Amino acid sequence: MEWEQLEYFQTLAQTEHVTKAAKLLSISQPALSRSISRLENHLGVPLFDRQGRSITLNKYGAMFLKRVQTMMKEYTDGREEIQALLQPDQGEVSLGFLHTLGTAIVPDVIKTFRKKHPGIGITLRQNHSYWLLDQLKEGKLDLCLLASTKPEKSIRWVQLWSEELFLYVPKGHRLAHRETVTLDELAEEPFILLKEGYALRMTADQLFEQADIHPKIMFESEEAATAAGFTASGLGVSILPDLKGLDQSNLSKIRISWPKCQRVIGIAWIEGRFLSPVAETFKQHVIEHFG
Repeated sequence: MEWEQLEYFQTLAQTEHVTKAAKLLSISQPALSRSISRLENHLGVPLFDRQGRSITLNKYGAMFLKRVQTMMKEYTDGREEIQALLQPDQGEVSLGFLHTLGTAIVPDVIKTFRKKHPGIGITLRQNHSYWLLDQLKEGKLDLCLLASTKPEKSIRWVQLWSEELFLYVPKGHRLAHRETVTLDELAEEPFILLKEGYALRMTADQLFEQADIHPKIMFESEEAATAAGFTASGLGVSILPDLKGLDQSNLSKIRISWPKCQRVIGIAWIEGRFLSPVAETFKQHVIEHFG
């Protein structure tokens, strides 16, 4: 069975007139009749009652017409949705990003993009690296902003910027007055860290390994803001990026002089998968924004 046969059947069912249907479809009457016969043979039942030159939709045809109309509508709607997405200044792009990028960086990127492209919608998803990568692979996200990860053949990742990581301690802490510290000075401190699997946690674990420290973990958070809040309350210390947009009145931010504490953030997408023009436009905007 071919899609063409469904179109022919629908037109004939609506007109119940072979000559009119053939004219509407711009085909010959014999070609239309042959197509309908093949469809009926495929289904195993006649769809029309024929008496001389007259043709009438029968009960099987009426039943089948309802299904065909639904299929045709779904096809038309799907085609229109795709065409809308292919418009360079219309449509929607889905972006995933890390929790720590949500306070200032992502809002700034979105703000500058919307000034140039007000007709493009942006769906945002915020989570940890593993979740973002899974959503990207499943096609639920077009693009992701995340820290460098283990290379995967299907994922293209382009560096955007690097950011320094700092030691955060509560006001009144023994190190609060210091401008710099080394990580080995913190071996006995209780730490507030993000949960395992989060990009920032993986970076912190690499730094601890480099400094030969086995940290005492007081609490594992899902968000940098929560980790900062626990730190401000005096429950431990934390390693976090510059927390722009968050209240730091009860925190002291200290530079870590050794080892070098930073992480690299980039944009990721699936290599070889079609990116709509709007997603491609947004990707280029992000790359140029941090270029």
